[in-house]
Amino acid sequence: MKATDLNGGLTHFDEGGQAHMVDVGAKAETHRVAIASGTIRMKPQTLGVVVAGTAKKGDVLGIARIAAIMAAKRTSDLIPLCHPLPLTRVAVEFTIDEDDSSIMCNAQVETVGKTGVEMEALAAVQLGLLTIYDMCKAIDRGMVMSDIRVMEKHGGKSGSWKVE
Repeated sequence: MKATDLNGGLTHFDEGGQAHMVDVGAKAETHRVAIASGTIRMKPQTLGVVVAGTAKKGDVLGIARIAAIMAAKRTSDLIPLCHPLPLTRVAVEFTIDEDDSSIMCNAQVETVGKTGVEMEALAAVQLGLLTIYDMCKAIDRGMVMSDIRVMEKHGGKSGSWKVE
């Protein structure tokens, strides 16, 4: 019986149910892309501070963008069973929605390798949003991060997938 049979298709467990790093040695290197997104909602006056660039800690979105890129690059240091990957691209965008008093973070991560970059894209989004929270928490501790998810992925044996 294979580990995937015992574990319902979960690949991070061996035949004995012990956690392990998946062996990707035999997999083909392909161009891999993942796009993730998430949102942080805040008070309208907090959003106003971010938009005006008057936060006491500095340029909120500029610093959050750098934090998101750094998170993608360091994902294997943060998530125990992730492979360290040589990323070829990390692009982070923030979209402000004044009607919803929110900021959406989108991260696109790419590599040429043997495993996907979904975790790197998710880490980028989460750390970008956490940085916004950190930089604005003095004026709004009630901010809410939500809807953090993979929107699409491309490459590898499983091919492309996109949120419907």
